[in-house]
Amino acid sequence: MTKKLFLLILGLSLFFSCNNYENTNSPIVYYNGDIITMVGDTPNYVEAIVEKQGKIVFTGSSEEAMKIAGKGHKMINLDGNTLVPGLIDGHAHFANFGAQAIGAQLLASPDANVNDIETLISVLKTWNTSENRALTGWIFGTGFDDSILIEKRFPTKHDLDKVSTEFPIIITHISGHFAVVNSKGLEKLGIDKNSKDPEGGLIRRENKSTEPNGVLEELAAIPYILQAIAPKSEEALVRFFEAGQEMALSYGYTTAQEGRAMQNHEMLVAMAEKDKYKIDVISYIDYAFVDKYMDSKWNSRTYTNRYRIGGMKVTLDGSPQGRTAWRTEPYLLSPDGMPHNYSGYPAIPNDSVLTSIFEKGFENNWQILSHTNGDAAIDQFIRTLKPLQEKYGKDHRRDVIIHGQYIREDQLDEAKEMNMIASLFPLHTFYWGDWHKELIGDSLVQNISPVKTALNKGMKITIHTDAPVALPNLMRVLWTAVERTSRSGGVIGPDERLTPYEALQAITIWSAYQHYEEDKKGSLEIGKLADFVILDKNPLTVEPKNIKDIQVLKTIKEGKIVFEK
Repeated sequence: MTKKLFLLILGLSLFFSCNNYENTNSPIVYYNGDIITMVGDTPNYVEAIVEKQGKIVFTGSSEEAMKIAGKGHKMINLDGNTLVPGLIDGHAHFANFGAQAIGAQLLASPDANVNDIETLISVLKTWNTSENRALTGWIFGTGFDDSILIEKRFPTKHDLDKVSTEFPIIITHISGHFAVVNSKGLEKLGIDKNSKDPEGGLIRRENKSTEPNGVLEELAAIPYILQAIAPKSEEALVRFFEAGQEMALSYGYTTAQEGRAMQNHEMLVAMAEKDKYKIDVISYIDYAFVDKYMDSKWNSRTYTNRYRIGGMKVTLDGSPQGRTAWRTEPYLLSPDGMPHNYSGYPAIPNDSVLTSIFEKGFENNWQILSHTNGDAAIDQFIRTLKPLQEKYGKDHRRDVIIHGQYIREDQLDEAKEMNMIASLFPLHTFYWGDWHKELIGDSLVQNISPVKTALNKGMKITIHTDAPVALPNLMRVLWTAVERTSRSGGVIGPDERLTPYEALQAITIWSAYQHYEEDKKGSLEIGKLADFVILDKNPLTVEPKNIKDIQVLKTIKEGKIVFEK
């Protein structure tokens, strides 16, 4: 076929095509762009791809695609843009996307502009309307970052009281492991000077007194966060869900993860029963809630109305940037009120208790995701889980280390031997790389999120946003994995840089494997779901520094456009 004849056929096909192609059963041919299949260890491009009834039926040459599509097919001209498989975050908290989308936006630059406490107070005051308060009964905001705030400290109840003493206020730290409440909020939660710290958590106090200062850590915070930010009406519930889902779609998600479902699992189920999902969502139930939720139809390898439970989540420690990650060595800079030898702390101090939690997962054949940031927590993880692998076997399992910020090389060797998947978090290199230098020193900080070392050891890896810790912007995740550039412009761990193709694998085919879905998702192959993302630039060919600026033009789930910029 001559080039002129082929272009004539394409033009006639477009002329006679219906614009509302996503609602038809006619085959659709995508052509005239960079179509990256994600098949193989090196980039593989095809000229065209054919989708029919939500599945891929052909990839290859444009000429052959026309024959396969047959009469009555539709044509989609990519106009030189890039088509890749739908994006799959290795770890995030989808149920909380809505709170990030709706609440007061307290992120620092470049995502927002809350770089000091005065601005934080101003943003909360602006958000404080009767309509907004009616959603949850609280004034709330998400994403403040003490490491970026000019004051280099946490806000306290005294700061939040400047916003309101009449209504309860709760704001969440960018790590998701801390909350700050005002005086009215402490009263509403029943926290006072007589309240005891829960195991695995801490209520911070005023200097030289037992009076709470409003800052809550870990298990003194997380249950209250879920309680306070829960929508109070069915209308609010739907609004939260749809806002969060739309944000995910805008960043190219076709499969999202809820990485620590608690009571919010019930919201996700309610939305599934209302058939509200446009993308697939897979939940991992917090170990404290498995008895309540795992024995249900949602615990399945197949989706019901695009929702399912994938396994169990266990959290062993906290946040490195918040200095609650459990280390074997002290932090160089201790939090306020802590001794100089402070090294964080475990979420589950008793090894036998942790072993029993893990064993329940093995006995029930649940996939286990384990949040471990500090190397002491990873030591605890290895010594408790490894004997269970010897008892129950490991070959069929795909258990995952989540984050692993301060994982040591000897621990990576152990993890490889244990068949673990490592979902690491190179996004830290930009957001907190400079802060980590102050916390653990310049030498150790070069090894945070050691994705390349893990890959070179033969481990299976993914990367993630941990949203709403940051915005669920997967192009920024790609960029940080490739560039590892900090806010100040320095490079954090140049030897741990991934190639752009490896980074793209880590949010497509490798992440599909992590979720036991590599036979249906993650690459453009015949028989797989037609989950596509169209990008305005090719992340494999642009200057690495520009990957972060790539825009999602369309998100397509099983052949249907679910987002268009």
